[in-house]
Amino acid sequence: MTRIFRYLPLLALCVCSIELASAQSTFDFNIGVGAAQDKAATGGIDTNTANLGTCTSATPAGYCDKSSSLSGAMIGVGGSLMLWKHFGVGLNANIQAAQSNYATLATAAQNSGVAEALKTRVTFYQFDGIYQPYATKKASLQLIGGVGGANTKFYVAQSSTGSLLGNVNQSQYAQSANHIQVHAGVGVQFYVSGNIFIRPEFDIHYVPNFIQFGSNIVTSETVWIGYSFGNR
Repeated sequence: MTRIFRYLPLLALCVCSIELASAQSTFDFNIGVGAAQDKAATGGIDTNTANLGTCTSATPAGYCDKSSSLSGAMIGVGGSLMLWKHFGVGLNANIQAAQSNYATLATAAQNSGVAEALKTRVTFYQFDGIYQPYATKKASLQLIGGVGGANTKFYVAQSSTGSLLGNVNQSQYAQSANHIQVHAGVGVQFYVSGNIFIRPEFDIHYVPNFIQFGSNIVTSETVWIGYSFGNR
């Protein structure tokens, strides 16, 4: 959750820009929960190499561990500035709520009493243009598209059991991989009370060379809850 708040200064800049916009402008601030999906990579993790490279069935037995698909809960924060009734801009970031199991490291598991795993946490962030072909006081249809980035952080997690300390769990940051992404989405924003809204949204992220997973296309679903400032 801490990483998401790094994007709040950019949202604050959007808030300040309301004063420069026309009297018809509206600023929406929202937080959301949802999920993202991508299939697992076709290869595995070669635990017989120091840099944990990719492997195939030709790798010596016991050293090619299958990686996992992308799944799990995502949390998000974002905002949008509708400069006109039908057109605006937005900024959003979504991050996995918790580290996700990616692969079991067989070399460490062979040590008695010690298990070691590779975990990941994926973040998507994007700057979008927004088109509202339908907008009333009660609801609006939003078509969204833009560019941004995708970040995958890797962690090495160890767990062991001993008579003195009992169960010990440790997690250490290893490295991260960054990619550009092209984003498209569609959402329907419903005002449930005054300026408070709920917006179910479906998104597609195209991430070139997203080798950590099995496809360059990631789908996600988010339910955003927010508040609109200004005239609607």
